[in-house]
This record gives sequence, C-alpha cells and structure tokens, in this order.
Amino acid sequence: MNTDLLKSKYNELQEQLHPENKKLMEQWADVMKKYEGDYFEFDVRGKKIKQDLIFTSLSGTKISKVYLPKYKDWGDILNWQLQENVPGEFPFTAGVFPLKREGEDPTRMFAGEGGPERTNRRFHYVSVGQPAKRLSTAFDSVTLYGEDPAHRPDIYGKVGNSGVSIATVDDAKKLYSGFDLCDPKTSVSMTINGPAPMLLAFFMNAAIDQMCEKYIIENNLREEVNKIIEAKYDIETLPKYIGTDGKPVHHTALPKTLNSLQKENSTDDLQGSKVLSFGQDLGEVKSNWLPNGNDGLGLRLLGLSGADVLEKEVYNIIKAKALSSVRGTVQADILKEDQAQNTCIFSTEFALKLMGDVQEYFITNKVQNFYSVSISGYHIAEAGANPITQLAFTLSNGFTYVEYYLSRGMNIDDFAPNLSFFFSNGMDPEYSVIGRVARRIWAKAMKYKYKANDRSQKLKYHIQTSGRSLHAQEIDFNDIRTTLQALYAIYDNCNSLHTNAYDEAITTPTEESVRRAMAIQLIINRELGTAKNENPNQGSFLIEEMTDLVEQAVLAEFERITERGGVLGAMERMYQRNKIQEESLYYETLKHTGEFPIVGVNTFLNKNGSPTILPAEVIRSTTEEKELQITMLNAFKERHKEKSAAMLLRLQEVAIANGNLFEELMETVKYCSLGQITNALYSVGGQYRRNM
Repeated sequence: MNTDLLKSKYNELQEQLHPENKKLMEQWADVMKKYEGDYFEFDVRGKKIKQDLIFTSLSGTKISKVYLPKYKDWGDILNWQLQENVPGEFPFTAGVFPLKREGEDPTRMFAGEGGPERTNRRFHYVSVGQPAKRLSTAFDSVTLYGEDPAHRPDIYGKVGNSGVSIATVDDAKKLYSGFDLCDPKTSVSMTINGPAPMLLAFFMNAAIDQMCEKYIIENNLREEVNKIIEAKYDIETLPKYIGTDGKPVHHTALPKTLNSLQKENSTDDLQGSKVLSFGQDLGEVKSNWLPNGNDGLGLRLLGLSGADVLEKEVYNIIKAKALSSVRGTVQADILKEDQAQNTCIFSTEFALKLMGDVQEYFITNKVQNFYSVSISGYHIAEAGANPITQLAFTLSNGFTYVEYYLSRGMNIDDFAPNLSFFFSNGMDPEYSVIGRVARRIWAKAMKYKYKANDRSQKLKYHIQTSGRSLHAQEIDFNDIRTTLQALYAIYDNCNSLHTNAYDEAITTPTEESVRRAMAIQLIINRELGTAKNENPNQGSFLIEEMTDLVEQAVLAEFERITERGGVLGAMERMYQRNKIQEESLYYETLKHTGEFPIVGVNTFLNKNGSPTILPAEVIRSTTEEKELQITMLNAFKERHKEKSAAMLLRLQEVAIANGNLFEELMETVKYCSLGQITNALYSVGGQYRRNM
C-alpha cells in the first residue's frame, strides 16, 4: 500500500514538471556519456566535427576539455542545467560552442598607422606563423569622421595618425592585400562607426575583386583581361602598392602565382585551371618589394573593378560567392558612439537606417559569416564606466537594435546571428564573469521573449584588455595587468581576444611590444596547463556567486533605463553619458587619493618616485605618407570624374526614396571617395548634433 502511494505521489509530481525540465533530466545520463570518451562529436551548420576531448600532461595526467558536476541530487542537476549547462548548450553560460575551434587561437591583434601599405606590413608581421589570419583594423580620425585626407589644417596633421588612412576602395585593396578575404581561416574586424557602411562597401568590393583575380588566374584570361584594361585605362596612371623599398610595385611585377589559391573557395565551379597571374612576365619578383607573406592578391585590379573586365553574369556569380564567404565584423555601433566615443557623423535616425540597410542587404545576399554590427562596451568602459554599467549599456543597446530591425520587418533568425559584441576586460572582479552573464541574459531573452532559434541565442563576443588600465608610470608592469585580464577572458571562453601592448600608454605600439602582447595569449593558450580545459570557471563558488550578482545588477540597470523611456529616451536625457562620467570621476578620485591601489602608480613606487615614462620614439605617419594619400586620392577623383557626380546623385535619390542605401553604396564606392559620399549623404540624412 505504501509503495502504491509513493508511486502515485511520484507520478503526480512528475506531471507538475515543466516538459523542458523533464527532458533535461531524462537526457542527463546521455550527456554524461558523451563526455566520457576520448573524442567529442558535434554538428556545426550540418557539418560533423570530431575533436579530441582529452589532453595528456607531461606527467601523464589525462585532463578533459570539459568537466561535468558530480551532483547526485536531481534538484542540483536540474538547476545546473538551467543556469549553467555544458558549453554549446542553452543558456550558453559556459560558452556558445561545445569546444573551441582547433587550429585557431582567439588572437586578434589591432593595428593601424600611416597609409594602407604600412598597416598591411604590420598585419603580415602579426600573422606570421599563424594558421588563421585574424585582423583588426584601427582607422585614423579623418577616416572615423568620414572625411578625405587633405591639406586643410584641421585634417592634415591627423592623416594616418593613431590609425590607418583609408579614403577609397583602392586603399582597402592595398590594406588587405596578400590575405585571402574569402578564405574560411581569414577574419577581418573594422573599428569604424559613423562611416561604417562606406568602409564596409570598400571591404566587400575588395573581397569580390580578389575572387575575380583568382578567376582570371584559374581560367587563363590574362591576355584577354590585359587587352580590356589597356583599351580603357592608361596603365601607368593606375594606382600602385608602395613596396617595402619605398617604390611603387608595378602591376606587371607582381608575383606570378597566388599562394592563397585554395580548393575551398576557388572558382572551379566556373571552370578552368590554375595558371600564371595576368600582367607581363618580368621574371622573379624581388623579395623586398612586398612584405613577407604578401602574394600580391588584391593588387592586380587596383584602380578598377572586376565588373570592368569580366562578363556581367560571371561577375555576379563571383560576387555572390564572395559575399557568402567573407568572415569578419564591422563595428557600426552608433548608439555607443553617442553615449561614449563621439564619432557620430549622421543624425541618429539616419545612422540607424544605414545600419538597417546593411543588415537587410546581408539577409538578401546571404552574407552569413560576417557580423553587421559589433555592439561595443569597450568604449563605454574606456570612457569611465564600471564593468556592470558597461555590460548593462551594451546589452540594452543590443536589444534596441533588435527592436529596430524587427520594426523594419526583418525576421529575428535572419539577423540575430549577424550581431556580435565587444567588451573590455579590466582588473575588477566583475570582469571575470562578463561573458558568462552576457551570454545567459542574451540567450534567455532571445529564446523566451523573441522566440529565436538556437543560433540566434548564441552571443559571440570579442575582448580587448583594458587600455584604461595601462599606465605611463612603470610601463613594464602593464604586461602583468594585461596577462591577468587575458586570463579572465580565456577562462570565460571569449571568441576572440586582443591583448594591449605595454607601451600603449605613451605611444603607438612598436613591433617589439606587439610581439610581447601576442606572446601573452599564446603562452596562456599553448603553455598554461589549466587553459587546456574549456570550462575552468564552472563549479567555482566565487564565479557562480559573481555571475548571479552581476546578472541581478544588470537587470536592475535595465529597469532604470526603461524608466527613462528606453535607450533612446535615456540618451535624450544624457543619462548614459552622465552615469559614465560619474563613475569615471569616482575611479580617478580613488586613484588620486591612493584608496584604490595601483602598483607603480600610487603605491610601491621605485626609488625615483616612478615618474611618467617618456617615449624614446613617438610613432607617427610621415609627411611622405600624408602627401601620398592626398596624391592617390586626387588621382582617384580625376580617374572617375565623369561618373562620380552622377553616382552621388543616384545615392541621394535612393535615400530620398527610402531605398536600400548599402546596396547602392556597393556601386557608389567604385567611383567616389569616402569624403565625397559622406558630404553627399549629409544633405539627405542630416548631420549629427548633440542633444543639449
């Protein structure tokens, strides 16, 4: 009789279980079994991936990449599955993928200085020996504000300083030359906001033309293409890459074969076989003309487009293939610009329209591997916000974009996978869980509020170690801070990582300091034993408590923003800016009084008082680089003077008709410079004015 009562009670309680919870409990034994073997298999977009699950230490200890809790109580097991779960499973607290990608460290180094050639050389320097090429681009302030390099006093001194000068599609081709932009192991990030759609159009056209180059090479079309080019252009006046010897590299002297031709993204489906590159054969190329690793890909169509030399149908096939292949991110986060960084150029409404147009274009053209926006907390933190405010403002901005895209009729699962995030990692305890909290909040909102699918629920993010934590006193100590911040990020399963150079507090990083910065994360990833495990934070009482506390604090900040009319309403009251400034002042006050100890700055000073270090060399763009950029720009304008005015007028008409501006920009950038486009759009979209 007692047995029957127990069974009845058991069945009654089981009926009360939520179906999802019941399913999780039933599957627990299978989950445990999956992690018992030496290998782990999982699907990524229909493709089976099989990876090692076990790492063996020098002492012979077998360490699993993922450990599960040893709970026996079903309540504990269910709670863990609902709030934590294994990496790659909802709510993705421990990570959005079951295991990290093999053969690709999360390393992504930020670079940009001078003209496109100098930054291209730095990109190749930081990519040497790396199986995956993960580039991150810093632009100069002239480019950030959508202007062209010029002799104007307020522009000239800024050309190529603290970032690379990019004014035309040809500049973009030089900047990324030698990197196969359609290779699945190449990924490019661009830190640009106000003029982001124009720079993105530069990049996409550079990728398309690279694939056109490969098609020409594969299909032995050298002579035919040369005849078309010679009939349309004076070859001597076409732009050229400035080699490492300081001299222009002539089209005819580019390497005769492409190292980067690869089966995965060749144009074999358009028939043909691999042959020599087009242009006359002038023998072997001197090794000092192009940087080590640059095979000339991207330089063979400088000054023109693949559309100028290939049949329309062929070009369109190549274009579609390139757009579906490119990997990377454009920042394009206009809300945080108003709140923190200040590089707004268009009215907020028009800037949001441009962002929406980019995303609609991505959906229509199946651009699935490129993020249309990097929703950024880094600049909010650099402006002075604490980690909780950084996270709350960033996520709230992200949800604002979601609501805006939905209001334009886009489907959540069509655009959510194209959204990415970017956070700062400082020294505060909250930074140890910033990724965990972000992933959990985003996943639950996507699933329960927006009914989004599994892929849309996955928040992917980049981490950059804190620039604000770098100090101009005892600069050697900065590497220690950066190492600890990188450890936070790697233990928290970030998707990509930039480690700052120790001398960034006083100058643009040197090759030596960048090499040290890269070594920090390479040593953690490749040498540190505990980093071989991919869920080291799970099971820690401290980490679990911090995760809950930070999540609660972020949700409380959401309430305060909601009370002020949401993100845009709060921006009108300057709520975000005021809060950031207050938190910045609080930090600076404690630092100044010594209540907040910073070693080598306000405590543990050396015998000389740890004075500010003055740089032996301040790296800046040269006069020659500035003049070359202006000369190349003027030549571009002269070359396209017959078409540029009509293309700008067409762009304005599309804006007035509320058409898709990014679709039109993909054509406009072939004939018009960044500054020309920006000024044309001011007249139809409005120029940014801060709300006082």
